[in-house]
Amino acid sequence: MIKRIFKILLGVILCVAAVLAVVLITLTITEYNPAEEEEISAEGSGSKELKVGDEISVISWNIGYGALGASADFFLDGGSKVRAQSKDEVEENIAAISDFLVSSDADVICLQEVDKDSVRSYGYDEANMIGESLSGYNSSFAYNYKVLFIPYPVPPIGRVNAGLSTYTAYDVDDVTRYQLPCPFSWPYRLVNLKRCLLISHIPIEGSDKELAIVNLHLEAYDSGEGKTEQTRILAEIMGAEYDVGNYVIAMGDFNQTFDDVDEDEYEDGIWTPETVEKDMFGEEWSLLYDEDTPTCRLLNKPYTGEDAVFYQLDGFIVSDNLTVKEMQAVDLDFQNSDHNPISLKVILN
Repeated sequence: MIKRIFKILLGVILCVAAVLAVVLITLTITEYNPAEEEEISAEGSGSKELKVGDEISVISWNIGYGALGASADFFLDGGSKVRAQSKDEVEENIAAISDFLVSSDADVICLQEVDKDSVRSYGYDEANMIGESLSGYNSSFAYNYKVLFIPYPVPPIGRVNAGLSTYTAYDVDDVTRYQLPCPFSWPYRLVNLKRCLLISHIPIEGSDKELAIVNLHLEAYDSGEGKTEQTRILAEIMGAEYDVGNYVIAMGDFNQTFDDVDEDEYEDGIWTPETVEKDMFGEEWSLLYDEDTPTCRLLNKPYTGEDAVFYQLDGFIVSDNLTVKEMQAVDLDFQNSDHNPISLKVILN
């Protein structure tokens, strides 16, 4: 009897080991390994011309792949869920997000956590859904998360295809995806994001200079070194743009807070973000965030407005050849995403 039990246990262990080996081998073979630089297509009908002296309106928003609205929690934040509760919920969130973006009439829109055929958002092509609602815009998309199957938790996350989307009412010269370093080693990197910058160059009429739009989403669940190195590379690339005379706006989810943010007001220690260090960018740059309105909530439980944990993680970095007219976080009460959108108006000097 003991020998029989031992054989059964050994068989189970060997079967589990075999399955894990197959999963690891498959994920290794299919691992997303983007080039350091990759040209991205810009498609659409955006043809507005940009001139020196023009005012530009910009929106940035981490849309939480249409699945992180008020009813959501997330297992890595202390919750339990890995996907939206239903297809209808994703449709409703994306429709509300699209309606807001259309009503904003922004010249440039940068979105993060946009899914294209992911299990967690029921297979919807959210980049296309939003793009179809934005008549008169060019659109570009860059993957930063592309995994055949994520085998955890229970039920598993499954297939993920997600990234950054940029929409512009302006004509676009070129769009480039710049790979950022991944702080995770094998095998953890197989199921983690491959973070990037999505940079769009908009021509300026009568000038050889351009407006560089940088869409970003930096590391979240690392021990800190990843965010620091990614921020350093961001500063380096933005500096190169500025050195050739371009106007530069970087925007998105930094997964870091900013100097002078009152951490006691928005954070309670469940997850403490690091800080974007202004001296990494220099005097030519302004770091902009809304001091009054939080841009992110912790997904430890569904949102009711009570006992919620808030953060300031989304913002802009603007070169000094632009005059800032207005910057704010738009309080949408986290109904359709775990982030609030942020808006900016600037003038080209």
